[in-house]
Amino acid sequence: MTRTRNGVRLGLLGAFDLECGGARVLLPMSAQRLVAFVALQEHAVLRAYAAGSLWPDTSDGRAHANLRSALWRLHRCGHRVIDATGDQLRLDSGVRVDLFEAEALARRSLVDGVDDELELSALAGDLLPDWYEEWVLLERERYRALRLRALDALCERLIGAGRLDDALDVGHAAVAGEPLRESAHRALVRVHLAEGNTGEAIRQYRLFRRLLRDHLGLEPSGRMEELMRGITTPEAVP
Repeated sequence: MTRTRNGVRLGLLGAFDLECGGARVLLPMSAQRLVAFVALQEHAVLRAYAAGSLWPDTSDGRAHANLRSALWRLHRCGHRVIDATGDQLRLDSGVRVDLFEAEALARRSLVDGVDDELELSALAGDLLPDWYEEWVLLERERYRALRLRALDALCERLIGAGRLDDALDVGHAAVAGEPLRESAHRALVRVHLAEGNTGEAIRQYRLFRRLLRDHLGLEPSGRMEELMRGITTPEAVP
């Protein structure tokens, strides 16, 4: 997460990270969960909804007490992070969030492309990968689908521009994000072919085919098979 000297910046990609006025703020887990939950909502949420979602296994009274405690701990950092007005909670408009910036970057990338180095660094991280609450899982899958599409598009642009080392890095990032995603493996095969590394292309194909068989009981698509037929005979890739 890029550090800023002023204002508040929230990191949700890779790990939770809150920075206020250029200094990292350490929060207890209850306050981290509250900030992340409110940030991931598309609009202001009622206190009752936030309390019930974050502490579903407690009584309403205890959930509201936990919410008040988390807000109090958060406000001790001296910067406004959550706007708690009346019965509603919303992320303060002055808070910059790396997830929102990465999403905007990915959407622009899918349309007309942006700075490639910035893209790879911004799109490499997943949303709170060590958190398993349902409200995180849903957003994580939505963002993962977007960023993987953007990485695929970036890899294709880099191949077309002859930047094969960069394309290889992006392709590996896409495969790491979803090892069963065929488009990412196809892109890596094309990178190896463009480099003249036929052996590496075959190894990448074999890896993907084994993963697909072991995990899903499926075979690569016709597009992948056609790509491989263009470089070798079927007997060469058992």
